[in-house]
Amino acid sequence: MLAYTYTVPGQFALLEKPKPTLREPTDALVRVTLASICTSDLHIKHGSVPRAVPGITVGHEMVGVVEAVGRDVQTLRPGDRVAVNVETFCGDCFFCRHGWVNNCTHPDGGWALGCRIDGGQAEYVRVPFAEQGLTPIPDGVSDRQALFVGDILATGYWAAEISEIGPEDTVLILGAGPTGLCTLQCVLLHHPRQVIVCESDPQRLAFVQRHHPRVLAVPPEQLHACVAAHSAHGGADVVLEVAGSPDTFRMAWECARPNAIVTVVALYDAPQILPLPEMYGKNLTFKTGGVDGCRCGEILAHIAAGRLDTTPLLTHTYPLEKIEEAYRLFESHRDGVMKVAITCTGAP
Repeated sequence: MLAYTYTVPGQFALLEKPKPTLREPTDALVRVTLASICTSDLHIKHGSVPRAVPGITVGHEMVGVVEAVGRDVQTLRPGDRVAVNVETFCGDCFFCRHGWVNNCTHPDGGWALGCRIDGGQAEYVRVPFAEQGLTPIPDGVSDRQALFVGDILATGYWAAEISEIGPEDTVLILGAGPTGLCTLQCVLLHHPRQVIVCESDPQRLAFVQRHHPRVLAVPPEQLHACVAAHSAHGGADVVLEVAGSPDTFRMAWECARPNAIVTVVALYDAPQILPLPEMYGKNLTFKTGGVDGCRCGEILAHIAAGRLDTTPLLTHTYPLEKIEEAYRLFESHRDGVMKVAITCTGAP
């Protein structure tokens, strides 16, 4: 089968590899119908993910059809359409029992697919702990609608939930890339009083204004004035940092009111510094870390009900055979690209 592979640091290649097989009784084999490229894939390519293993097939955003299941898998069967979770998790350890599945203690737990074990920019993928890592797609929900459920939409859903958003809150989202836009949709599910999105890219600002006209979309140079004008207590009640730069990290705590929640969703390339003397007295609560992606069923229910729709993010589509061209487009930010869909195998 064809599989896009992390060969050496700084280089991916489309290779022929053996079709994966079931290894454990809790595994499932999934025929990938649609995949996507994530910025985290670029982090692997450029050496920002030290745990990534050369030789693995990359990709952790995907949907597909169950081809085979291990003997202990009871809730899935061949032919089921499924969304694949970015994380694998056992469901039994201390962290899983508390819903903190990103910290699953099993050797294959956490972000494994496309990082430490073979992922889904391929024709087939083996999914460990299939009953936790695969979520059936409801009838009437397309592959394109479900594509981001297991990763960036799960991230936005988790981030909005842990941010404790209330109906009187002003919520600031820093970054309107794909994860920021998924986070925006999930924040709106909580019906805050006002949402502000800050983004430096004019095309992404225009995207927010076009699809979410009630949201205030501003460039960085207008941010402080906008927050001051639209918050009641000297800053945003909740800030979600989804951009991942030193500037946006600083903006996050500067624009938060005293006793606000600052949720750091972004993955950084380098350490960030908290200037505690400057922050003293703001009494901020920081929430950080990787997504606990265990609410995919709820997310799919929102999609089926029309409350979430991420299909406008899919601006380009390529076949797996042309994935290198798709990566060049995605990394260069050309042609208004937001997210790229990769067709991996045909429909059943």
